[in-house]
Amino acid sequence: MNDSFDQRASRDGGPLPVTLSALEHYAYCGRQAGLILLEDGYTDDAATTRGTLMHQRVHEPGSETRGQIRTLRALPLFSDRLGLHGVGDVVEVHPNGRPVPVEHKSGAYIAGGPADVQVAGQAMCLEDMFDHQVPTGVIYSGADRRRHSVTIDDELRQRVLDLADAVRALTSGLHLPPPAADQRCRGCSMNAQCMPKLLAGQRAYTQATSRLFRPAPEANLP
Repeated sequence: MNDSFDQRASRDGGPLPVTLSALEHYAYCGRQAGLILLEDGYTDDAATTRGTLMHQRVHEPGSETRGQIRTLRALPLFSDRLGLHGVGDVVEVHPNGRPVPVEHKSGAYIAGGPADVQVAGQAMCLEDMFDHQVPTGVIYSGADRRRHSVTIDDELRQRVLDLADAVRALTSGLHLPPPAADQRCRGCSMNAQCMPKLLAGQRAYTQATSRLFRPAPEANLP
């Protein structure tokens, strides 16, 4: 593991905790993460409901052994050193003791997307928990019913740390990031709550708020 990761993680006596799911949300859209973390504003749609149902099948805590691989389900993951915590869908423990996180997603896999960040964060937690290097993770896509291998390299590790810092800054500053107002918004379950088209145009937003919150006329004094 890179020394730079250790130095960054241990500064100021230990970082504030960040959930692994928050990393994925922020990687997808900072405003989405802000609405969830600051306003408890998570909203479901058909896609998120499919994901919830899929995770119900893998989030039953338990373990089993097939061949030489032990499979752990719904394993709590944490790293006090990095300030990360969450729950792993599936962790496969190989004969040499190496754990491999397997994150389940209902949609299609996008290489380099937010899911890569989440599984990398899981791998980094497992390295501290098992005292074993975790060079790869796996994302299972329900859309194509395939496993996709993710290389946990230094670049991806740095991305995890940068996003964790961004989440900490978000929760400390208590200010929502601006909307993305791009193609991501079409597939976001929180589109109606976020109002990206309205807020992206500051002029239209200002005009709308001025109409809604006009000051009351001053009363005529005798």
